[in-house]
Amino acid sequence: MIERQAVLIVTLTVMLLALPVAAETEQAGKMYRIGFLGRESPTPEVAHLLDAFRGGLRELGYVEHQNVRIEWRWAEGRADRLPGLADELVRLAVDVIATQGVPETRAAKQATRNIPIVMVYVGDPLGSGLVGSLAHPDGNVTGLSFLFPELTLKQLEVLRDTVPRVTRVAVLWNPRNPSHRGVLDSLQRAAPSLGLALRPVTASAADEFDRVFAGIARERIGALIVVGDPLYFRHRGPLAALALRHRLPSAFNLREHVAAGGLVSYGVHFSDLYRRAAFYVVNVLQGRKVSDLPIEQPTRFELGINLKTAKALGLTIPPSVLLRADYLIE
Repeated sequence: MIERQAVLIVTLTVMLLALPVAAETEQAGKMYRIGFLGRESPTPEVAHLLDAFRGGLRELGYVEHQNVRIEWRWAEGRADRLPGLADELVRLAVDVIATQGVPETRAAKQATRNIPIVMVYVGDPLGSGLVGSLAHPDGNVTGLSFLFPELTLKQLEVLRDTVPRVTRVAVLWNPRNPSHRGVLDSLQRAAPSLGLALRPVTASAADEFDRVFAGIARERIGALIVVGDPLYFRHRGPLAALALRHRLPSAFNLREHVAAGGLVSYGVHFSDLYRRAAFYVVNVLQGRKVSDLPIEQPTRFELGINLKTAKALGLTIPPSVLLRADYLIE
């Protein structure tokens, strides 16, 4: 499915690269204001992503505290705080708002129809109703999409290739995440062609994890795929530990999950998205219309494997999977 979008990805990338970003990077003496809205407070593990955003701005001539001020607003894991924070950024009259995901983008969109909004990453902006077109975004929203349903399907394929004897897979998803239902539907449609039967399980709070894994164990399910979610990222250590305790080969979307003890991950290189989001922000600051900035999709993906976890599970990773890996944890 990802391959079928290659032409669109290349086309959109070429269109964006053709834009004259390197013209005049600033008006003399002007201090630009960028609002940045995120649901999770930044942690040391993800500091490199914000550095990538700053670095992307700097490469294009926009340096924090010199000619641009970034108004960081974090909801500390509480989605209910996002509308108020978005309103705050609007009252500050920022020139552009960068948003991290669907709830953040939706809150910003509800707060303003005039200030341009740049999505750093959104899994499915069309399905989420944030935009009506990828090629010509309507309204005031553009940015980057990371192919959430397609990437999660790829995670399932990687899990199948890594543990070919498995036929039943639990899918952990969060019913409070607006993107997850579409992802789950996509997985369920594709599973029969992969020779897999899926068992969806839900958790919308960390105190539900023990119950979920106990149920998976009772049903003797052979593996687990975890749909990407801020809650699951924040508690990646306990999730990986529970999967290992119940001897479940596990697949995730980010390398941080594998570093925490998960078996495999497949996903986008998120630093690329943050750096590329800076390109969009600069275009907006230079006066380009949102409708002239197509929503871009990623071109780089990475596969990670935790060999320590494989050993603990008694698994031998097939050579064909090892050869495809971008990084290994030994």
